[in-house]
Amino acid sequence: MSSKKIGFTIGKFAPFHKGHAYLIETALKEMDEFYVVVYDTPQFNIDIDSKIDSIRKKFPNVKILKAFNSPKQIGLDKESVDIQMKYLADIIKDVDVGYFYSSENYGKCVADYLNIENRVIDKDRLAFPISATKLRNDEELRKQWAIN
Repeated sequence: MSSKKIGFTIGKFAPFHKGHAYLIETALKEMDEFYVVVYDTPQFNIDIDSKIDSIRKKFPNVKILKAFNSPKQIGLDKESVDIQMKYLADIIKDVDVGYFYSSENYGKCVADYLNIENRVIDKDRLAFPISATKLRNDEELRKQWAIN
């Protein structure tokens, strides 16, 4: 591992919101270099380049990796985790990451699989009590929390 502190996060960012921004801001204060893996989400009708533009507009210093055709098998069971982790490891294979940032239970799976530190940010959503799922289903919440 390099002496630089390099971290990353993953997400659908559909839509990109203030909770995501809080996580990235926290990581940028702690890391020398930070990557955001953005998953393509055709099912939500939000194209990947629009999501990336929103992230780059707010955080021009983050590095973006695109994730297309992600595995459809999800869950925290061993088989699903193995499938997802092999996919993710391939996306970040050229980056010497030492830290994974998320507010999700799968953060431990990612960190354990890659043998890196798991940084949990606002897991209980106290600083930013929102999720992209809620925003996709509520126009008023989207106006309040989404970042364009």
